[in-house]
Amino acid sequence: MFKNLIDEIDAILLRDPAARSRLDVVFAYPGFHAVRVHDFSPWLWGHGFHFVARLLSHVGRFFTGIEIHPGARIGKRFFIDHGMGVVIGETSEIEDDVTLYQGVTLGGTATGEGKRHPTLKSGVIIGSGAQILGPIEVGESARIGSNAVVLKDVPGGVTMVGVPARIVASRDESHTDSFCAYGTPSANLPDPAIGAIDGLHGQLNALAARVEKLETQLPSEQATSPGAERKMAGEQS
Repeated sequence: MFKNLIDEIDAILLRDPAARSRLDVVFAYPGFHAVRVHDFSPWLWGHGFHFVARLLSHVGRFFTGIEIHPGARIGKRFFIDHGMGVVIGETSEIEDDVTLYQGVTLGGTATGEGKRHPTLKSGVIIGSGAQILGPIEVGESARIGSNAVVLKDVPGGVTMVGVPARIVASRDESHTDSFCAYGTPSANLPDPAIGAIDGLHGQLNALAARVEKLETQLPSEQATSPGAERKMAGEQS
Protein backbone atom coordinates (compact mmCIF):
# COMPACT_ATOMS: atom_id res chain seq x y z
CA MET A 1 0.00 0.00 0.00
CA PHE A 2 2.82 2.40 0.90
CA LYS A 3 4.55 1.69 -2.44
CA ASN A 4 1.32 2.41 -4.32
CA LEU A 5 1.04 5.71 -2.46
CA ILE A 6 4.59 6.65 -3.44
CA ASP A 7 3.76 5.80 -7.08
CA GLU A 8 0.74 8.12 -6.92
CA ILE A 9 2.87 10.97 -5.55
CA ASP A 10 5.67 10.45 -8.06
CA ALA A 11 3.16 10.45 -10.93
CA ILE A 12 2.06 13.93 -9.84
CA LEU A 13 5.68 15.11 -9.62
CA LEU A 14 6.23 13.98 -13.21
CA ARG A 15 3.20 15.84 -14.55
CA ASP A 16 3.36 19.10 -12.60
CA PRO A 17 6.61 21.12 -12.67
CA ALA A 18 5.25 23.32 -9.87
CA ALA A 19 5.48 20.39 -7.44
CA ARG A 20 8.90 20.65 -5.75
CA SER A 21 8.79 17.64 -3.48
CA ARG A 22 6.68 14.78 -2.22
CA LEU A 23 5.85 16.90 0.82
CA ASP A 24 4.36 19.51 -1.49
CA VAL A 25 2.04 16.91 -2.97
CA VAL A 26 1.03 15.32 0.33
CA PHE A 27 0.23 18.55 2.15
CA ALA A 28 -0.69 21.09 -0.54
CA TYR A 29 -2.42 19.28 -3.43
CA PRO A 30 -6.22 19.09 -3.09
CA GLY A 31 -6.45 16.70 -6.05
CA PHE A 32 -4.26 14.23 -4.16
CA HIS A 33 -6.40 14.64 -1.02
CA ALA A 34 -9.68 14.15 -2.90
CA VAL A 35 -8.53 10.91 -4.51
CA ARG A 36 -7.21 9.58 -1.19
CA VAL A 37 -10.61 10.23 0.41
CA HIS A 38 -12.25 8.45 -2.52
CA ASP A 39 -10.06 5.40 -1.91
CA PHE A 40 -12.40 4.45 0.94
CA SER A 41 -15.71 5.45 -0.64
CA PRO A 42 -16.17 2.67 -3.24
CA TRP A 43 -15.86 -0.08 -0.62
CA LEU A 44 -18.55 1.56 1.50
CA TRP A 45 -20.74 2.14 -1.54
CA GLY A 46 -20.32 -1.41 -2.79
CA HIS A 47 -21.25 -2.89 0.60
CA GLY A 48 -24.47 -0.93 0.87
CA PHE A 49 -23.29 1.85 3.20
CA HIS A 50 -24.56 4.47 0.77
CA PHE A 51 -25.20 7.24 3.27
CA VAL A 52 -21.79 6.90 4.91
CA ALA A 53 -20.10 6.78 1.51
CA ARG A 54 -21.91 9.93 0.35
CA LEU A 55 -21.11 11.66 3.63
CA LEU A 56 -17.42 10.83 3.24
CA SER A 57 -17.37 12.12 -0.33
CA HIS A 58 -19.13 15.27 0.84
CA VAL A 59 -16.43 15.86 3.45
CA GLY A 60 -13.82 15.49 0.71
CA ARG A 61 -15.72 17.98 -1.44
CA PHE A 62 -15.94 20.45 1.46
CA PHE A 63 -12.19 20.49 2.00
CA THR A 64 -11.00 20.22 -1.63
CA GLY A 65 -13.71 21.66 -3.88
CA ILE A 66 -13.65 18.38 -5.85
CA GLU A 67 -16.78 16.22 -6.04
CA ILE A 68 -16.23 12.52 -6.70
CA HIS A 69 -19.25 10.27 -6.36
CA PRO A 70 -18.44 7.16 -4.29
CA GLY A 71 -19.77 4.96 -7.09
CA ALA A 72 -17.15 6.21 -9.56
CA ARG A 73 -14.35 3.78 -10.48
CA ILE A 74 -10.86 5.27 -10.59
CA GLY A 75 -7.61 3.63 -11.71
CA LYS A 76 -4.00 4.16 -10.70
CA ARG A 77 -1.97 7.38 -10.88
CA PHE A 78 -5.03 9.55 -11.39
CA PHE A 79 -4.11 13.24 -11.13
CA ILE A 80 -6.47 16.19 -10.64
CA ASP A 81 -4.40 19.34 -11.10
CA HIS A 82 -5.61 22.46 -9.20
CA GLY A 83 -8.96 20.70 -8.96
CA MET A 84 -11.49 23.30 -7.88
CA GLY A 85 -14.89 22.64 -9.45
CA VAL A 86 -14.19 19.12 -10.76
CA VAL A 87 -17.28 16.88 -10.78
CA ILE A 88 -17.09 13.12 -11.38
CA GLY A 89 -20.46 11.36 -11.64
CA GLU A 90 -21.63 8.07 -10.18
CA THR A 91 -21.07 5.71 -13.14
CA SER A 92 -17.86 7.33 -14.37
CA GLU A 93 -14.97 4.97 -15.09
CA ILE A 94 -11.40 6.28 -15.15
CA GLU A 95 -8.50 4.05 -16.12
CA ASP A 96 -4.80 4.52 -15.26
CA ASP A 97 -2.66 7.65 -15.76
CA VAL A 98 -5.55 10.01 -16.47
CA THR A 99 -5.19 13.77 -15.82
CA LEU A 100 -7.98 16.29 -15.23
CA TYR A 101 -7.68 20.02 -14.71
CA GLN A 102 -9.94 22.42 -12.80
CA GLY A 103 -13.58 22.79 -13.72
CA VAL A 104 -13.91 19.47 -15.58
CA THR A 105 -17.27 17.69 -15.45
CA LEU A 106 -17.82 14.01 -16.12
CA GLY A 107 -21.58 14.28 -16.21
CA GLY A 108 -24.65 12.26 -17.06
CA THR A 109 -27.34 13.19 -19.57
CA ALA A 110 -30.00 10.68 -18.48
CA THR A 111 -31.93 10.05 -15.28
CA GLY A 112 -32.52 6.30 -15.57
CA GLU A 113 -30.60 3.37 -14.19
CA GLY A 114 -27.44 1.99 -15.73
CA LYS A 115 -24.44 3.65 -17.29
CA ARG A 116 -24.91 7.43 -17.46
CA HIS A 117 -21.42 8.89 -17.24
CA PRO A 118 -18.24 8.78 -19.35
CA THR A 119 -15.44 6.23 -19.47
CA LEU A 120 -11.90 7.62 -19.77
CA LYS A 121 -9.32 5.17 -21.07
CA SER A 122 -5.68 5.18 -19.97
CA GLY A 123 -3.57 8.28 -20.54
CA VAL A 124 -6.43 10.69 -21.27
CA ILE A 125 -5.81 14.39 -20.55
CA ILE A 126 -8.75 16.79 -20.15
CA GLY A 127 -8.17 20.55 -20.05
CA SER A 128 -9.78 22.99 -17.66
CA GLY A 129 -13.51 23.64 -17.98
CA ALA A 130 -14.16 20.76 -20.39
CA GLN A 131 -17.51 18.97 -20.16
CA ILE A 132 -17.63 15.24 -20.98
CA LEU A 133 -21.29 14.28 -20.96
CA GLY A 134 -23.15 11.00 -21.25
CA PRO A 135 -22.17 7.31 -21.36
CA ILE A 136 -19.47 7.91 -23.95
CA GLU A 137 -15.90 6.62 -24.20
CA VAL A 138 -12.81 8.78 -24.52
CA GLY A 139 -10.16 6.62 -26.16
CA GLU A 140 -6.69 5.90 -24.87
CA SER A 141 -4.30 8.89 -24.78
CA ALA A 142 -6.89 11.27 -26.23
CA ARG A 143 -6.58 14.98 -25.44
CA ILE A 144 -9.59 17.21 -24.76
CA GLY A 145 -8.87 20.95 -24.93
CA SER A 146 -10.03 23.49 -22.37
CA ASN A 147 -13.76 24.36 -22.37
CA ALA A 148 -14.59 21.71 -24.97
CA VAL A 149 -17.98 20.00 -24.79
CA VAL A 150 -17.78 16.32 -25.72
CA LEU A 151 -21.04 14.50 -26.48
CA LYS A 152 -19.84 11.57 -28.64
CA ASP A 153 -17.20 8.84 -28.40
CA VAL A 154 -13.64 10.05 -28.92
CA PRO A 155 -11.10 7.90 -30.82
CA GLY A 156 -7.83 7.10 -29.11
CA GLY A 157 -4.93 9.49 -29.49
CA VAL A 158 -6.71 12.44 -31.09
CA THR A 159 -7.05 16.03 -29.86
CA MET A 160 -10.50 17.62 -29.70
CA VAL A 161 -11.53 21.23 -29.07
CA GLY A 162 -14.64 23.37 -29.47
CA VAL A 163 -18.37 23.30 -28.76
CA PRO A 164 -19.37 20.69 -29.67
CA ALA A 165 -15.88 19.20 -29.68
CA ARG A 166 -14.30 18.31 -33.03
CA ILE A 167 -11.08 16.51 -33.92
CA VAL A 168 -8.33 19.02 -34.74
CA ALA A 169 -5.26 16.77 -34.50
CA SER A 170 -4.67 13.10 -35.28
CA ARG A 171 -2.81 10.62 -33.11
CA ASP A 172 0.54 11.51 -34.73
CA GLU A 173 -0.06 15.24 -34.36
CA SER A 174 -1.17 14.94 -30.73
CA HIS A 175 2.21 13.61 -29.50
CA THR A 176 0.59 10.95 -27.32
CA ASP A 177 4.00 9.62 -26.26
CA SER A 178 4.60 12.68 -24.05
CA PHE A 179 2.61 14.51 -21.38
CA CYS A 180 0.63 17.45 -22.69
CA ALA A 181 -0.50 20.12 -20.23
CA TYR A 182 -4.18 21.08 -20.51
CA GLY A 183 -4.64 18.62 -23.37
CA THR A 184 -3.36 21.09 -25.98
CA PRO A 185 -0.22 19.87 -27.76
CA SER A 186 0.34 22.94 -29.93
CA ALA A 187 -0.50 26.63 -29.91
CA ASN A 188 -1.10 26.38 -33.66
CA LEU A 189 -4.09 24.04 -33.52
CA PRO A 190 -6.85 25.14 -35.92
CA ASP A 191 -10.03 26.59 -34.45
CA PRO A 192 -12.99 24.56 -35.82
CA ALA A 193 -15.33 27.54 -35.50
CA ILE A 194 -13.02 29.73 -37.58
CA GLY A 195 -12.68 26.92 -40.11
CA ALA A 196 -16.47 26.71 -40.46
CA ILE A 197 -16.73 30.50 -40.89
CA ASP A 198 -14.01 30.45 -43.55
CA GLY A 199 -15.90 27.70 -45.40
CA LEU A 200 -19.12 29.75 -45.36
CA HIS A 201 -17.21 32.83 -46.54
CA GLY A 202 -15.88 30.88 -49.52
CA GLN A 203 -19.35 29.66 -50.41
CA LEU A 204 -20.77 33.19 -50.22
CA ASN A 205 -18.04 34.48 -52.51
CA ALA A 206 -18.78 31.73 -55.04
CA LEU A 207 -22.52 32.48 -54.93
CA ALA A 208 -21.91 36.22 -55.35
CA ALA A 209 -19.75 35.58 -58.42
CA ARG A 210 -22.43 33.31 -59.87
CA VAL A 211 -25.18 35.87 -59.33
CA GLU A 212 -23.05 38.61 -60.94
CA LYS A 213 -22.46 36.41 -63.98
CA LEU A 214 -26.19 35.68 -64.34
CA GLU A 215 -27.05 39.37 -64.05
CA THR A 216 -24.68 40.26 -66.90
CA GLN A 217 -26.24 37.57 -69.10
CA LEU A 218 -29.83 38.62 -68.37
CA PRO A 219 -30.10 41.78 -70.61
CA SER A 220 -28.72 40.02 -73.69
CA GLU A 221 -31.05 37.05 -73.20
CA GLN A 222 -34.04 39.37 -72.84
CA ALA A 223 -33.07 41.23 -76.01
CA THR A 224 -32.96 38.03 -78.10
CA SER A 225 -36.16 36.49 -76.75
CA PRO A 226 -39.26 36.19 -79.09
CA GLY A 227 -41.30 38.55 -76.95
CA ALA A 228 -38.58 41.18 -77.09
CA GLU A 229 -38.38 40.88 -80.92
CA ARG A 230 -42.18 41.35 -81.29
CA LYS A 231 -42.07 44.37 -78.99
CA MET A 232 -39.27 45.92 -81.01
CA ALA A 233 -41.20 45.29 -84.27
CA GLY A 234 -44.31 46.93 -82.87
CA GLU A 235 -42.37 49.99 -81.83
CA GLN A 236 -40.84 50.33 -85.29
CA SER A 237 -44.28 50.13 -86.98
